Amino acid sequence: MLNLFSLRGLPWTGADGQQKVQLTAAELESLRSELADIEEREAHMKARLEHIDGILRSARLSGYLYIRKRWTALPGEPAPIDDTKINDWLPRFIVLHGQCIFFYLLSTDLSPQDSTLLSDVVEVGSLPSFTREDEGTRYSFYILTRQGLRYECSHVSQIQVDTWLSALQTGCKVVSESDVLVPNGSSKK
Repeated sequence: MLNLFSLRGLPWTGADGQQKVQLTAAELESLRSELADIEEREAHMKARLEHIDGILRSARLSGYLYIRKRWTALPGEPAPIDDTKINDWLPRFIVLHGQCIFFYLLSTDLSPQDSTLLSDVVEVGSLPSFTREDEGTRYSFYILTRQGLRYECSHVSQIQVDTWLSALQTGCKVVSESDVLVPNGSSKK
């Protein structure tokens, strides 16, 4: 059994029917250093998981969405090009926590790549669904900030998109385009 786990280059000697490893002081110090590094990485990973667990437990909503960013055209600028054929949707882990939306590359990341305050969101609404090659239908929505940054988000589940839209509209206290009231009091749909 010990031979199965033997370390290369370490001499095995038999004495009194027991097998022992003879290590030099340098080899022993190297093994101690490796063990200390492993323990440090383990402690770091535990702290990372506790941090993520704390954020996710207190988050109102979290999950993976496909995201792309667009800037709205400023007055006097030409209309943006039609980019529906460009596949620049990237998967991101999104967390709605407190008064902020956090955009992480992965769910295990300690710090977000991007964030926006809910108070900066001026509009949230649905976008038309679309189909990509070798993929199913994706349902989508957008988040528009007062700075003109438009986050376009998509997911293969209509339920996920509706959940995000509802949570964002409630959290941001904004009205979507489809819920705007016309003067006679009816809803414009």
